[in-house]
Amino acid sequence: MQISGTWRLIARVFLPFAAGYYLSYLFRTINALIANYLSSDTGLGTADLGLLTSVYFLVFAAAQIPVGVLLDRFGPRRVQSVLLLLAAVGAGLFAVSTGFLSLLIARAMIGLGVAAALTAGLKSIILWFPRERVALLNGYMVMLGSLGAVTATAPVEHLLAWMGWRPLFEILAAATGVTAILIYVMVPERPIVPSTAHATLGSVFGDRRFWRIAPLSATCIGSAWSLQGLWASPWLTDVEGLDRASLVRRLLTMSIVLSCGAWLFGTTVHYIKRRGIGAETILVMVAVLFVAAELALILRAPLPSIVPWSVVAIVGTATVASFAVIADYFPPELAGRANGALNVLHFGWAFLAQFGTGLILEEWSANGGHRPVQAYQVAFGLNIALQIAALVWFALPWGRYLASWTRPIPFFVPANVSNVVESVSSYENSVILIPAEDDAAW
Repeated sequence: MQISGTWRLIARVFLPFAAGYYLSYLFRTINALIANYLSSDTGLGTADLGLLTSVYFLVFAAAQIPVGVLLDRFGPRRVQSVLLLLAAVGAGLFAVSTGFLSLLIARAMIGLGVAAALTAGLKSIILWFPRERVALLNGYMVMLGSLGAVTATAPVEHLLAWMGWRPLFEILAAATGVTAILIYVMVPERPIVPSTAHATLGSVFGDRRFWRIAPLSATCIGSAWSLQGLWASPWLTDVEGLDRASLVRRLLTMSIVLSCGAWLFGTTVHYIKRRGIGAETILVMVAVLFVAAELALILRAPLPSIVPWSVVAIVGTATVASFAVIADYFPPELAGRANGALNVLHFGWAFLAQFGTGLILEEWSANGGHRPVQAYQVAFGLNIALQIAALVWFALPWGRYLASWTRPIPFFVPANVSNVVESVSSYENSVILIPAEDDAAW
């Protein structure tokens, strides 16, 4: 009976939301493969292509806080089904667009429509499954969703050769609409526990532990999304000199590594948490490995480039570790808002990194259609510098004490957040003076 009930939950709750996240990942990464088609059909330049691809991240990030509040208030079933219908309309508009502005609007609609794809899935896991299984199921969710990145390589390349990118987006629009209906019809309702007086958005932004982990998570994961979602393809053609077939094979390999990495993160976090070790440890190890991989790329280290690019792909799934940390920091009734707040930084940074890289590359003229390696070294090097700064902020013992002085700065606590948390002095007594592993008593 218990096993039957578990599989029923997986079929009716887990898999429908995993399908929505699969489409989100497919939309996120597909521009890396259709970039040449878009440029030839619409005359887009490098900066235009960077903006068109990264606007997905910008809209996605801007929607995270409202989406988190809606998830906590109305539940993932209704929120996800409505938003996916919007994504379906955006995909249909993208298919018929002929100019940059209409493509930009359509891409923004897609970004808004899939803005709840991951957080709705995570919220459903928290609502329906045991707490000790959350990290493991998060890993499976990201693993299945990241198959969208696998699809956006060789399978999409064959479809592009057969039908072109416009009919492909018409099919994606239909598939997204069907998924929205499936979630609304199949997923059961679960009563949402009302937030307590202190379970507010201000409780998330006022938590020093959140601001200790968020910059590191955002600069690493956001940069990985930016690279695999767009700039891996130009690097591999301009710097590595790969032809189209070799490029598709390389992107396929990275996507398979991405999917396996999500499973690995979920299993590892589940394993170490059972032994009392925090998921922060894994996130720090991932950050160090990511910086090393990027340095190997820009310094042209004598090793196959697929090795550092595979590391980049794996880092894109480190959200499993980040959201496991957030699940330990905040109660279930704050899960939507807490995950949304972290996702604001993930996708906000992905937008800045993706668009900023395009602007930097535009400063170098293309020779024979290819930009020099120095352009990529400067663009990627700036990312590395900021990731190292975030790692130092997380690692140094005085980082948490220095964070206490940032409270009046609007960047850390937006002025329009009405849910103001306790005073600095009382908060320091409850958090700063207590070790991090003991300070979450919900």
